[in-house]
Amino acid sequence: MKARKITKIVEKGKVYITSTFNNTLVTLTDDKGNTLGWGSSGAVGFKGTRKSTPFAATSAVEQVAKKVISAYGLKHVEVFIKGPGAGRDAALRALKSAGLMISLIADVTPMPHNGVRAKKKRRV
Repeated sequence: MKARKITKIVEKGKVYITSTFNNTLVTLTDDKGNTLGWGSSGAVGFKGTRKSTPFAATSAVEQVAKKVISAYGLKHVEVFIKGPGAGRDAALRALKSAGLMISLIADVTPMPHNGVRAKKKRRV
């Protein structure tokens, strides 16, 4: 006989949103960081330039949130946003409208403290 898969009930989780100029990636995890579900604007069905729109980001977040809420019963989330893309604010609104309670919003965009060494001066 095949063993049944036991789905755990997760009430608290984390949402990682990476918003680039070309796409928006969403990953929903539990408290420990184990992935519960993920998606992107491309995975929802948008192609090319339309992947970078706020509407595409909203669609991606809604799809992932519905899937995870129905499978694991997620209620409260902490949101970590990374990147400069157009889907940042839209993704937050989509999380709120999906019925998730947001307890924390953090911007984790990497910022260089001094960057890489500059190229040597050009001599003509």
